[in-house]
Amino acid sequence: MAPPVGRARPRPRHRVVLATFVMLVLLPSLAAGLYLWRVAAPQYASTVGFSIRKEDAPSAVDLLGGFASVSGSSASDADMLYEFLRSQQLVTDIDAQVDLRQIWSRPTGDPVFAYHAPGTVEDLLAYWRRMVAIRYESRTGLIEVRVLAFDPADARRIASAIFDKSTTMINDLNSSAREDAIRYARSELSTAVERLKQARQAVTAFRNANQMVDPSADIQSQASLLGVLQNQLASAMIELDLLQGTVREGDLRMVQARRKVTAIEDRITAEKARTGAGPTATGDGGLATLVGDYERLSVDRDFAERSYVSALAAYDGAVADAQRKSRYLATYVAPTLAQKAEYPRRSVLLGGLAGFLFLSWSLAVLMIHSLRDRR
Repeated sequence: MAPPVGRARPRPRHRVVLATFVMLVLLPSLAAGLYLWRVAAPQYASTVGFSIRKEDAPSAVDLLGGFASVSGSSASDADMLYEFLRSQQLVTDIDAQVDLRQIWSRPTGDPVFAYHAPGTVEDLLAYWRRMVAIRYESRTGLIEVRVLAFDPADARRIASAIFDKSTTMINDLNSSAREDAIRYARSELSTAVERLKQARQAVTAFRNANQMVDPSADIQSQASLLGVLQNQLASAMIELDLLQGTVREGDLRMVQARRKVTAIEDRITAEKARTGAGPTATGDGGLATLVGDYERLSVDRDFAERSYVSALAAYDGAVADAQRKSRYLATYVAPTLAQKAEYPRRSVLLGGLAGFLFLSWSLAVLMIHSLRDRR
């Protein structure tokens, strides 16, 4: 029969293990708990949620197969906005607007969770990423931002500033895209306006130089006058023929009849020369040349007017299309105002710290015992 086993007594190594547990796990956990519940300043959260939307409705092309490109464009815009929310530029702008350093360094008795002012902009950016959590759903394009501060009003003020700066960034994208879209149409419109201005100035200069509004109207009146003179000439020649059969050659009535015919013929010749249609017309063509010049100027002016109307319609269409494709920031959660502090999450932090310390202590004890047993 085996002898009875004596009572187990604690050995020095057991006391060492217990002492290390107390020093490495229990005391740090108690100190962390005291700090979290007694020293750490309460943090209030403000949440704002938004997404990028476009003005235009889906067209038939979109319904037949353009959804992928539209979705890709929206995702690209949301990706840019997400990176903007994490950028140093945004932190610098909001710090200049609301003084982030002063807001986040307000609890002077909390060296762990408060910001250590003044610090560099890189320090502020690192602290920003601790206090501002951004959740981005790439499939839907929804962005939710949670801001922590030591005062609920400060948290909401920072969240509102983030939304305002994001709206400004989207508006800048709209302005740039709109400018790119209408730049060519504006250039064409400016060219058409200048061409129309020059054409009208040329017509005005022609009228001032020749003292006539419309040479075509003048030549029509000249044609009417020539018709009247031709009728008068025919009547005068008939009268002359009748006199030649009844009176002598030197008769006064015969002389007057011949003078009348000659006067009418001279007037007809003069009018034809004035219109450029007669055999004695000058080399410049007279009124006919003026009509040709005026018609050329009129054609240039009409073409310039049609070009202007077309360019103006194209410009209006480009502006409308750019406006239809403009983006805007739609909020689905307005900046909230917290009524109680939810951070820091003391139980979670203490549990995580205690678990990490206990796991590290356990691994260290196991390694030491394993090394000792191998000897």
